Amino acid sequence: MDKMKLFAGVLVFGSIWGFSECIIGSVLRDINLPAGAIMTGLFAIGIMTMSRMLYKQRGMQFGMGIVAGTLRLFNPFGGCFICSAIAIMAEGILFEIIWYRLSLDLNELKPLRMSSSMGIVSAYIIYIGGYIVTQVLTPLISSAGFYIENLIVFIPQILSSGLLAAIIGGVAVPAVLILKKLDINIRERLYYPATIGITAVCWFIVIANTIILLGA
Repeated sequence: MDKMKLFAGVLVFGSIWGFSECIIGSVLRDINLPAGAIMTGLFAIGIMTMSRMLYKQRGMQFGMGIVAGTLRLFNPFGGCFICSAIAIMAEGILFEIIWYRLSLDLNELKPLRMSSSMGIVSAYIIYIGGYIVTQVLTPLISSAGFYIENLIVFIPQILSSGLLAAIIGGVAVPAVLILKKLDINIRERLYYPATIGITAVCWFIVIANTIILLGA
């Protein structure tokens, strides 16, 4: 695949992911829903699965995680935004590890039981993995210091909190793969204008929302 086309795909899907974390995630937190599990199981897993299905490129989801995590830093609301940014980037890396040995055409996931199982396993590991990474890295970045005993105390809570993400992921992956049967084709001349436009809109809305909230 052309490198510029892939780069544009990383930007647009990473921006959509970051936008959903900043805007939709904030709404979920405001109405006291488990935003972390929903965002990972539905949006993170769904968007990364879709990009793997459409582009058939390993490494793309890691780049998307960097873009999404960076965008999250521009929206310092709804809890620890640094923790969220770290978790998003970690999720991109973990997805790459879990999905590395799958064929690029994802033929192994054709049976519903396989796609659902992959969604459950991926969402669970990515959620708790991102959670643990934030517990380790955030204190180090903030100079508070990391103490292993503090992490061990929260391990049972972390492991149990991934259940909802797993259930949602078990539905999200099969739902996304249904689209594989559709003929999704964007004309070459519209590809770059569309990806640039969507990316710009996502960043504009997030940054404008941040400016408005800071001025309120």
